[in-house]
Amino acid sequence: MTRRLRVVQWTTGNVGRKSVHAIAENSLLELVGCYAWSPDKVGRDVGGLCGIEPLGVQATDDVDALLGLKPDCVVYNPMFADVDEVIRILRAGINVVTTSELITGHQLGPARDRIVDACMQGDSTIFGSGINPGFIQLLAIVTAGLSDRVDRICIVESFDTTIYNSPATEIPMGFGRPIDQPDLPALTEKGSGIFREALLLIADALGVDLDEMRCDVEYAQTTEDLLLPGDWTIEKGCVAGIDLRWRGIAEGREVVEARAVWTKGQSLEPRWSTNFGYTVTVEGRPTIKTTLSFEPPPDFHGESIDDYIMLGLTITAMPPITAIPAVVSAPPGIATYTDLPLLLPRGVLARNGRTRAQ
Repeated sequence: MTRRLRVVQWTTGNVGRKSVHAIAENSLLELVGCYAWSPDKVGRDVGGLCGIEPLGVQATDDVDALLGLKPDCVVYNPMFADVDEVIRILRAGINVVTTSELITGHQLGPARDRIVDACMQGDSTIFGSGINPGFIQLLAIVTAGLSDRVDRICIVESFDTTIYNSPATEIPMGFGRPIDQPDLPALTEKGSGIFREALLLIADALGVDLDEMRCDVEYAQTTEDLLLPGDWTIEKGCVAGIDLRWRGIAEGREVVEARAVWTKGQSLEPRWSTNFGYTVTVEGRPTIKTTLSFEPPPDFHGESIDDYIMLGLTITAMPPITAIPAVVSAPPGIATYTDLPLLLPRGVLARNGRTRAQ
């Protein structure tokens, strides 16, 4: 690469803040603009908005001005994707990497074709890692390449999300709902639709077509009122634990499973043991089990819950950032992990042992 790639950050929420940290520290990237969703952020320095030193870039809500910058890529991190907004960016000839509701795009229905058309018109590419389950599909795909026979791939994500303040994403999954609510399974299935795309991605890597995708879910209730960050309370008898299983079926047998076990607090009935991290199991010859856990770096000095939350959000924010050079070079259309070359951690080696975001 002969020049730094010019990047516009789209929103500075939980994931967006961490994306700004990563862009500012990456020697291959240059932050040239930032979209502000909230009016109170307009005109403020992006570094200050994200808790780091000033970066000399002011946030704006002027979309035309941002598109006029003609960046190489937009890092799109809204909580929920605005398809028309994404299409406008792609049609302007600007590549997009995103954590918002897209891996293969199939759950978008007819809107997927509109996105592909925009890519063709703008000669642009969009890559989505998915905010959950996120990068873990790539690890599963790489691990499966070590076996000469694969019978089934299982991914398990397990977290206590008590300190994570995001009722806007968790209530649609079923958290806080009465545990006997009749439509609860249907609600969780709809809220976790991105898992369908995770199954499709892994099936594509295996070279198989899925005949069916099934969603099964179990719940745990809290036995006492549970006060959560953001003044959100889950009342006694309501959902505070979700065990979600998405299964992909091919030729009459299960070939891939994406499971998520999310809990809040210790007052659960039934009681579940929750790990912190991911487990990927490739059943085959040989069977390979990989456990991925996370720890703070040696020089981490977290002083608040927010510090630890931001540390955890790194694993959500980084896959799209790492993918930027490959996406910029990719043919137009929707790109997935199976389309892109190996994503290399270029530009992230710490300089003098320190970074702006420490």
